[in-house]
Amino acid sequence: MPGHPALTRILRQHIEDEQLKPGDLLFQGETGGILAGSVIRRAWRSARKAVLPPHVFESPTGKRVCDNRHTRLTKWLNDGIPPAQVAEWAGNSVPVLLATYTRCVEGQLPDLKRRLEAGGDLPEPPDPG
Repeated sequence: MPGHPALTRILRQHIEDEQLKPGDLLFQGETGGILAGSVIRRAWRSARKAVLPPHVFESPTGKRVCDNRHTRLTKWLNDGIPPAQVAEWAGNSVPVLLATYTRCVEGQLPDLKRRLEAGGDLPEPPDPG
């Protein structure tokens, strides 16, 4: 899942400290296996409740863990990061990314218009004489 660079640094440091190898679990269940979905959902709900104001906690914002991925990808696209780069970071193809997130992109039109106008007009034609 795409994450904030600061969180990525923390997780990478944890992986290094724990000497985790490819295929090792970052978070393990009680018996060393994969965490149950119900455990993840309870932990997520508890974390949201601990840090969010009640009106945000009760809203659909970030209600599911996968909402973080959607929020991050939407933010990157809205920040003007090229879709090819966002797709690579997300592990998606550009067509899948755009089919999913095209309607989430907003607020770029004024900047795009400004950039088009800053490019100037067509060059003057050469003087025929």
